[in-house]
Amino acid sequence: MLEKTTRMNYLYDFYQSLLTPKQRSYMALYYRDDYSLGEIAENYGVSRQAVYDNLKRTEILLEEYEQKLSLFRKFEERRKLIALIRQSMNEHPDDNDKLNRYLDELEELD
Repeated sequence: MLEKTTRMNYLYDFYQSLLTPKQRSYMALYYRDDYSLGEIAENYGVSRQAVYDNLKRTEILLEEYEQKLSLFRKFEERRKLIALIRQSMNEHPDDNDKLNRYLDELEELD
């Protein structure tokens, strides 16, 4: 569950501007603020089922945005390349060819 929560938080960060205000609010309350379905339902005067359905539709929508735009995947790839560059800089300070290859890959992602 923690892995899903982390992923949803990242997807929300990247794509929240594409969501409706209600979708943004439900997602933030549920995934960021750790509200229960019942607490969100009470705050909005709707049923728990309505909150659940909205969250599930929004999760699907965020995954569809990611499938089309790949912002999160590219972000993860950049983080990995940066880590490799830093590791290589520490291990081989004179190996510029390897560092340049990593930097080229990093530039291609943007």
